[in-house]
Amino acid sequence: MDHRTYMQMALEEARKALREGEVPVGAVVVQDGEVIARAYNRRETTQDPTAHAEILALRQAAQRLRSWRLEGATLYVTLEPCPMCAGAAVQARLKRLVYGAPDIRAGAVDSVLNLVEHPHFNHRVEVVSGICEEECRLILQEFFAKLRREGMTRRDGRVG
Repeated sequence: MDHRTYMQMALEEARKALREGEVPVGAVVVQDGEVIARAYNRRETTQDPTAHAEILALRQAAQRLRSWRLEGATLYVTLEPCPMCAGAAVQARLKRLVYGAPDIRAGAVDSVLNLVEHPHFNHRVEVVSGICEEECRLILQEFFAKLRREGMTRRDGRVG
């Protein structure tokens, strides 16, 4: 399988988040051609600030492998990771991070800063960006446009 195939799986996860009223971000962890974890944002549902798709997928992968070291694994995520998630990718010793849409406000891989390839860290993560970018961007744009259009707010009272 190729990057697009796995990103489509991450988009399936993002659609699950969308159905639950979560910000539609999905993640998939692949090792040796096998999907070992799948997750989507669950911050609103769990009221857990760390329940980003990437963190949940990395936890699931570590449990499955019985190791926090995910060396050789690739994380596919629909949105450029935030600082927490980029840091987790480094800590997990991922081989590669593949993301769809950039996050110009909080992206910690390319847009705002680059934690995954920082020269001071003892591990660097290879990055591939822009896979299925338009589809990944559109699902997010539609979600936030709908919130604004319908005047809906999230459980915390904020729009978006």
